[in-house]
Amino acid sequence: MAARILVINDTQEILDLFQIILESEGYKVVLSSFPFKHTGEIEEIKPDLIILDFLFGDKQLGWQMLQVLKMQKSTASIPVIVCTAALQDVREQEGYLVSQGVFVIYKPFDLGQLL
Repeated sequence: MAARILVINDTQEILDLFQIILESEGYKVVLSSFPFKHTGEIEEIKPDLIILDFLFGDKQLGWQMLQVLKMQKSTASIPVIVCTAALQDVREQEGYLVSQGVFVIYKPFDLGQLL
């Protein structure tokens, strides 16, 4: 059974790109253009991995979602990759991200690094 990857990004072109790349590698892909507010929605999707943008517009909604995910027992163990162009914002949180086992990929990224 193929791993299910949830990709959350507010740019449709990036969502489309992730879908093409990941499905061609055999993954099942679920896309969302907005961060989830409740972990119950994530639990229903049952992702094996979440690829999450940090900024949505000018708000750090991805950061807020990551904190909620890591605080809930039911979602805390889901691996997360933060994929973002917000270098400064993410670097400020790097200690926390590392402590939570969150990987960071900065845009633009190398396909090999992502896969």
